Amino acid sequence: MRQIAVEVQSGKLSPEDISDEVISSHLNTNFMPDPDLLIRTGGDIRLSNYLLWQSAYTELYFCDTFWPDFNEEEFLKAICNYQQRERRFGKTGEQL
Repeated sequence: MRQIAVEVQSGKLSPEDISDEVISSHLNTNFMPDPDLLIRTGGDIRLSNYLLWQSAYTELYFCDTFWPDFNEEEFLKAICNYQQRERRFGKTGEQL
């Protein structure tokens, strides 16, 4: 975000030109696709500000297992749960 502010201050970028795409292009993860599934271990049902921008349409999976104990079985549970979901990308079921 600082780089966007610098570009606005220098006249390289107009505030009106700041869009989702501009913000995404200035993130450290700009070379990666947004995640399809985010697995949160340890029983906390929150993201802790992790990949907030990139996770807008990400499916979230929360489990009580702590990371050191997260194994292949737990991973397969998360994948099976993900496979049962209807990906809507911000739409309601009626809009699909």
